[in-house]
Amino acid sequence: MRRLGGGALLALAAVLGAASASARPMLYEWGAYPEALAAHLREAGGDAARQAARLEQQLQRTATAGRAVPPGLHAHLALLHAQLGNDAKAVEHLRAEKALYPESARYMDFLLANTRRQPADAAAEAPK
Repeated sequence: MRRLGGGALLALAAVLGAASASARPMLYEWGAYPEALAAHLREAGGDAARQAARLEQQLQRTATAGRAVPPGLHAHLALLHAQLGNDAKAVEHLRAEKALYPESARYMDFLLANTRRQPADAAAEAPK
């Protein structure tokens, strides 16, 4: 087998680089989700209402583009809605996460059970 010269290696690298540059589009439409998650973690929760609104808009853009929702986005929205006291929306997003990503079903079921139980627990703990 003949050794490749420097020019041949450079040409091969260029071809491989061009092939990777024309790669297929990303599987999920991440949009604002990574930044919102980073802000949430950095700010220890930050403004949950603003973050929820931003992620709800991201969901609309994703649906309009016909792209897939990334894993965790609905679960993160559920967390934000639970922090805001909107348990119905939290449950809606946990169910959506479970439907889209069945591998998360056990964890989503755990979260759903705790979300549904929370108002009853709070009433039971209230002073009489």
